[in-house]
This record gives sequence, structure tokens and C-alpha cells, in this order.
Amino acid sequence: MGRILLIIAAVIAGLILLGPLVGFIFTLLKWALIIGLVGAGVMLVMRFFGRSADEHRGA
Repeated sequence: MGRILLIIAAVIAGLILLGPLVGFIFTLLKWALIIGLVGAGVMLVMRFFGRSADEHRGA
């Protein structure tokens, strides 16, 4: 009986510790996606304005 309670306590403690870790991983993933989208947007804008600037110069 004592061993079963110890296993249950270990599982509960593991889940309690796993929650913040999973939250931290999803936070890192969220920021990576945000930075990636901003970078892709900047590249798209630079490509668009770079191409239009070349056309105005007659290149």
C-alpha cells in the first residue's frame, strides 16, 4: 500500500513539474513563430520595394 501511494505521489509531482516546462516550451515556440513571421514580412517588403526601386531607375 505504501509503495502504491509513493508511485502516485511521484506521478503527481512529475505532472506538477511538467506543467511549467511545457508552458515554457510553448512560449519559446510562440516567440520563434512571431520572430519568423516578422522576418518573412520584412523580407517580403524589402523585396517588393527593392524591385520597384530598380524599375524606377531604369534597370
